[in-house]
Amino acid sequence: MDKSCITCGMPLEGEHEKFVGLETAEGLVCVHDLSDGKLKTPAEIFEGGVQWYLGAVAGGDRALAERLTRRNMNTLPYWMAHHDVCIEGEQSSEEEYNSVMAKL
Repeated sequence: MDKSCITCGMPLEGEHEKFVGLETAEGLVCVHDLSDGKLKTPAEIFEGGVQWYLGAVAGGDRALAERLTRRNMNTLPYWMAHHDVCIEGEQSSEEEYNSVMAKL
């Protein structure tokens, strides 16, 4: 089984293993994407991603954080099977995404 969150891609191995919040038939979900033990709405998960990118690499550029979040979520099999309008719209290019992620 892949050791990352099916809804946001957060690694759930090693020091991050403690952030596993739920095991589903589709895979693991991190505690950040749950509310009262249930999966948050797609919009809430999207906003969580935006907030993470804002703090980690986007330097306050919300438009960039939204593009990065859409790019990330659209690559995850979970969102391919459970599409939501919140992940529609402009995505970062592969070059932009890789450049930003290299800073982590």
